[in-house]
Amino acid sequence: MNKKSNMMKQPGWKEGRRIRFHGDHGPLVIRLHGGPAAFGSAVPLAQGLSKGFRVIEPWQRPSGDRPLTVAIHIEDLHNLILSRFNGEKPALVGSSWGAMLALAYAAEHSDSINAIVLVGCGTFDKASRNVIVQRRTQKIADYISKHPEYKADLQLDIGAQMMKWHGMTDAYEPLAIDNEPQESEPFDMQGHTETWQDMVRCQEACIYPQSFSSVKVPAIMLHGADDPHPGTMIRDTLKRYIPHLGYHEFPRCGHDPEIEKYAKDDFFAVLRNWLKKHLSSTSGAQQGHRGDA
Repeated sequence: MNKKSNMMKQPGWKEGRRIRFHGDHGPLVIRLHGGPAAFGSAVPLAQGLSKGFRVIEPWQRPSGDRPLTVAIHIEDLHNLILSRFNGEKPALVGSSWGAMLALAYAAEHSDSINAIVLVGCGTFDKASRNVIVQRRTQKIADYISKHPEYKADLQLDIGAQMMKWHGMTDAYEPLAIDNEPQESEPFDMQGHTETWQDMVRCQEACIYPQSFSSVKVPAIMLHGADDPHPGTMIRDTLKRYIPHLGYHEFPRCGHDPEIEKYAKDDFFAVLRNWLKKHLSSTSGAQQGHRGDA
């Protein structure tokens, strides 16, 4: 399958949305990227699963004529599942915002999926978000205290500091990514803002996490101990509504375990074993689903 054929028209998705495929055998997994709007960020994890799973990597809808909402993203994902898989139920593996989307989808459509995995899951209350800000700003300050050439950055507002230093604040010791260059597009700040504002609105309206009591499929959080997102706080919030939620924390690991030097191997071992345990043994390859990324 050539690169141009990655660009597909999918029912329920904007014309020309890109859907990438990784692996050609094994249970079916949909890999949900974070952000919102962090297109392409799902590649390392998707490729890591591709030897034993058929992994779909859809890029979520970008900003357009109408403001993006969580409901729109849920509808898009549901249309993709209904239109493409002939009744086969996938697992959802989402990171950060993608984990939140997986939960929101499972709350409405648990009967359409087999399981959900939440990697570096995002937050569902102000207290957890405040912890993220505190951890990131402290890490920036600690770093600059040892590198005074960046002292001027402390005069930036918090948002600007976090944008500039995001890679440092959210990682522990990431590996260099030596994959071939991937197709990408500019970060969609409008889509990010619209989607995130609607997620916060849904939380303020007590839609999330309260509706997660409808999540009946197996679910697990996989979280780095050094992720600024407070894993145990997020877990405790979610377990009020998903009592069967599992939790596994990786030491010396930041927000993206799949690229962390000390956690990558353990992360993939835990993830593969958990998915194989909870997914159907039926794993025949779909026609036309070949790894190409």
